[in-house]
Amino acid sequence: MNITKPHLFINKQIVSENITRMKNLALNAGVSFRPHFKTHRNTQIAEIFKQHGITKITVSSLTMAETFANAGFKDITIAFPFNILEIEKLKTTQQISKINLLVESLFTLQFLSKYLEKKTDIFIKIDSGYHRTGINPNNISEIEKLVEICIQSQTLNFIGFLMHAGHTYKAKSKQEILEIHKHSELIAGNLKTKFPEAIVSIGDTPSCSIAKSFNNIDEIRPGNFVYYDIMQLQLGSCKFENIAAIVACPVVAIHQHRNEIVIYGGGVHLSKEQLTINNKPYFGAVCLYNEENRKFQILEHSFLTSLSQEHGIVKMHSQFIEKINPGDIIGIAPVHICMIPLIENSSDFTIQ
Repeated sequence: MNITKPHLFINKQIVSENITRMKNLALNAGVSFRPHFKTHRNTQIAEIFKQHGITKITVSSLTMAETFANAGFKDITIAFPFNILEIEKLKTTQQISKINLLVESLFTLQFLSKYLEKKTDIFIKIDSGYHRTGINPNNISEIEKLVEICIQSQTLNFIGFLMHAGHTYKAKSKQEILEIHKHSELIAGNLKTKFPEAIVSIGDTPSCSIAKSFNNIDEIRPGNFVYYDIMQLQLGSCKFENIAAIVACPVVAIHQHRNEIVIYGGGVHLSKEQLTINNKPYFGAVCLYNEENRKFQILEHSFLTSLSQEHGIVKMHSQFIEKINPGDIIGIAPVHICMIPLIENSSDFTIQ
């Protein structure tokens, strides 16, 4: 194929293997598997999930729910506090799929109770320590108020609690991830004591990839696992061979005296999520691309060191930079694949 601009390659075989692994983990742990589609946002990848028998999914917006409802998914949780300005769009989407909503506010629940026309399952968002959104799990009185509104409503059906331990992405070790996960289990246990019939749902990929027990947890909603990325590799959630997505970027300039090449691939293509490795900024791993067989070969001691809007700066070992010319294609395994905007335009590849 003729690559002229940043292009996402996805290895569908690795995707399928990642789905199988996570599905089996959920099965062995005795929890429901409701994968989050915010990472792939891709109807082709959604078909692979269908082949694995996945019918219940998670999304992060009503627009995404509409997309996958039209793609045939009939049980969708929107794991984002409901935006009351989208009430009419919600009603339309509910005509083609069962939509489960997430709330954390008394105002929102009262609004939904007044304006919803169809019986709707409700999750209450609990803050398990990420402190992005959600109710403090120790604030039982506030939680009880929200549950009571659902009980009294003709259209709201309280089904459980939803948590996202996003702070595992900042963990420094597997042990720290497991400690965060144990805290989620503890919160789940306390909620179950008060609300024994409630579903407790968690969703971060590091915990779901590493943990062996899911005490008091009923459902997992990982998303990043479908592709994995360099951040997950650093956390120990996966191996490099589990990474299923690489962005191919054209080389536009070479500066041998600095051991740097410039690629057409900046923050608008790769996001500016970064790690610090060996006290240096790190935006992605570098791979050589073989166009004949669509294979990527990982390069040691080469990495994406800087991003601006359209430019990417790659530090490359001298033995490789001598073989690179403008117009060649370099592959980047990004730090955080969820932020990549090229999802709908993709091709298959292999890693060697």
